[in-house]
Amino acid sequence: RFQIQRGKTDPTSYKSLGDCFRTIFQREGLLGFYKGILPPVLAETPKRAVKFFTFEQYKKLLGYASLPPGLAFAVAGLGSGLTEAVVVNPFEVVKVTLQANQKAFTEQPSSFVQAQQIIKTGGLGSQGLNKGLTATLGRHGVFNMVYFGFYFNVKNILPVNKDPNLEFLRKFGIGLVSGTIASIINIPFDVAKSRIQGPQPVPGEIKYRTCFKTMATVYKEEGFLALYKGLLPKIMRLGPG
Repeated sequence: RFQIQRGKTDPTSYKSLGDCFRTIFQREGLLGFYKGILPPVLAETPKRAVKFFTFEQYKKLLGYASLPPGLAFAVAGLGSGLTEAVVVNPFEVVKVTLQANQKAFTEQPSSFVQAQQIIKTGGLGSQGLNKGLTATLGRHGVFNMVYFGFYFNVKNILPVNKDPNLEFLRKFGIGLVSGTIASIINIPFDVAKSRIQGPQPVPGEIKYRTCFKTMATVYKEEGFLALYKGLLPKIMRLGPG
């Protein structure tokens, strides 16, 4: 919701994270917080499988290139992120469309009906179920590159703890910092993706079309910080995750 609003003059604008929670609860009820839950649930298993399987495969391939370990982890992460993005993008299009809908949960279409509507009006390509693919490639590619590169390099530097509880905290802490840093770096791609996949300002006119052009438009019209909209809830979600 933060990422698709276009400034203070936007009628859907939220003043803060707390205001966003409060407004959604008042207007859409408790279930409003669970809009678009089915697409990520359906995508999570294949997404994780593709993410970690391809990371290991790219890492093996890069072993023949004699790259420094730190760089190899980052490049393998980039490759896994780009592959992962192709799998999850259609689910993201449906999810963003459902979450941008401010009607009550019971009044909006189901995930499957929404997907059918998207395919009917835009097809399977860049105007339909694969809208915003370039931005999704950037979002997942950059996130995984930073995440895997930072996580494995730092994990190998910090000594393993014999106490299983402290060892868990060591890995959790490294993962938390990795996810937080990766979220901060990749969020401009996330904002661009949300603008492209979400509702356009004028119905029937496409304002947000390509990834970098969308970033430039947001920067020009709303300022640099607009590229970091939704950073706090993103960190709260992906840092611990």
